[in-house]
Amino acid sequence: MNADPSPASAGWHPAAATFDIEDWFHPELVRAHASAAAGASVVREGTDAILAALAKRSQRATFFVLGDVARRHPELVRAIAAAGHELACHGMTHQPLWSLDREGFRAELRAFRGAMNDALGHDPSRGFRAPTFSLDRGTAWALDVLREEGFTYDSSVFPMRMRLYGVAGAPLGIYRPGAADLAAHDPSGAIVEFPVAVGSVGPLRLPVAGGFYLRVLPFPLLRATLDGIARQRPFVLYLHPWECAPSVPRVRLSPADAFITYTNLGSVMRKLDRLLARYTFTTMSDILERYGHLGRAA
Repeated sequence: MNADPSPASAGWHPAAATFDIEDWFHPELVRAHASAAAGASVVREGTDAILAALAKRSQRATFFVLGDVARRHPELVRAIAAAGHELACHGMTHQPLWSLDREGFRAELRAFRGAMNDALGHDPSRGFRAPTFSLDRGTAWALDVLREEGFTYDSSVFPMRMRLYGVAGAPLGIYRPGAADLAAHDPSGAIVEFPVAVGSVGPLRLPVAGGFYLRVLPFPLLRATLDGIARQRPFVLYLHPWECAPSVPRVRLSPADAFITYTNLGSVMRKLDRLLARYTFTTMSDILERYGHLGRAA
């Protein structure tokens, strides 16, 4: 008898594999120290590695594409779509919400849709993820703009407070944020929120969503925490192409920022493959539709 059944064989909930398609110079901790001209783009290299990993395990995913990437690399958007994955919005220029106002954010969304239309001839995006998980209590106004611009779900809430981002006390599972309190569920809320994976032990929360947390945590702890979540609800993982590209340029950062940005980059593809082999992954829209949170796309 198998003493360690996989979540799929045990009938556990599916998961959403998500990838924020940005280049190495876009992240908040790097942008002030680098320019696009300071090193070669790695977004194609990293995304190709991700697509190959998904194809190997016959898994589908959601790609939150930055409009700047769609404009520079339209062939990459077409490759993601041709592989049968979901396309969604990561903004246009990777500006966090706290650096924008309502109309500035609206302009970003419309510029993104223009870039996607240029790349594909249409824009199928239903979902949004804010750069740097910058949706918090101070930027909750963005949900109204998303609804007005035709988006139906969001995955920007990091449900615990971290150094740069996060919403303390936010639900760990799928919910509809209230207009008066981003951490409160309101059945009439305009946008469905699908937070990234955070585990819990009593009152304590453990971030296991991906990125730095996937890189720094030992795999047995990562797996045990995700197994615990999968027994209860669907979960979301995320990674970036620059984390999957061995040739990623490195810039001089503070010790803390360098640790967050560059620690264990060499472990990413190995851990990703083990996760893709263990869990049943699909797109965010598929999970939200399957669990009755969204209607089927037209």
